Amino acid sequence: MEKYSEPKAKPFLKWAGGKSQLLSEIEKRFPYGKNDCFSYVEPFVGSGAVLFWILNNYPNVQKVIINDVNVDLIGVYKAILHNVEDLILILEKWQAEFYELEKDEPEKKIYYYKKRELFNSRKVNETESAALVIFLNRTCFNGLYRVNQSNQFNVPMGSYKKPLICDQKNLRIVSEKLKKVHHLNTDFEEMLKYVKDEAFFYFDPPYKPLSKTSSFNSYSKAEFNDNEQIRLKNFCDVVHKNNHKWLLSNSDPKGADEHNDFFDNLYKDYTIDRVMASRSINSKAERRGKLNELLIRNY
Repeated sequence: MEKYSEPKAKPFLKWAGGKSQLLSEIEKRFPYGKNDCFSYVEPFVGSGAVLFWILNNYPNVQKVIINDVNVDLIGVYKAILHNVEDLILILEKWQAEFYELEKDEPEKKIYYYKKRELFNSRKVNETESAALVIFLNRTCFNGLYRVNQSNQFNVPMGSYKKPLICDQKNLRIVSEKLKKVHHLNTDFEEMLKYVKDEAFFYFDPPYKPLSKTSSFNSYSKAEFNDNEQIRLKNFCDVVHKNNHKWLLSNSDPKGADEHNDFFDNLYKDYTIDRVMASRSINSKAERRGKLNELLIRNY
């Protein structure tokens, strides 16, 4: 008799810096066994690749807390949890309308930019706003989420013919998995307030750019610069002193400049591993592909 396999949730958005390609390296360093009980905290959840890996593979994970400074992103998580069927109805309708315009590029562009304008108006309810985030993510250039200083989404339309806008099955699985997840929209330094017992923190901040043109950290109107990277390291020190385990991922500046010791110096008291990862989102095709990333941990 075939063993029942519980459905696996996967990220519902494309995301610059998504961690699917790093999961095997994270798994090698993960400090808990499949049946262990632990709490999980992710202060920069993004598209949730590591979150869903945890939820799919560690059935005894207890408290799960996710956070992101991007209020629109957290709004999508909430809408999937609380209103997944309404969300699916909206996305199905928009997918059908978008597919009908497949051979009419000018009308397709008008349709896309009207949806972008509607999203930027901030005048729709939470479920429709979440649907707009998913629609724009699936149809925009390279699946980027980028906003300007006025918090206006400004990514142009992509060249996809018939992108999967409404993944009904996955959205329903994600909705079920999120029932054990607490959502926050706050600064990462606030996260300790919500943790009492020993927990595992996974930090995936906006990466330090390797060049002036490679920055994809405009997930919110606030820039995550070197001072923010230093503030995050100081918070990691606090998490460590509170006897929590943590793992952090970031870019490796040495890939662009072998003398750049920014993270090596900053995290000199912790374990720093260089691992190979794939980057699929870059404005220049020749800069996509394999390169080193950092996995830093306190255990």
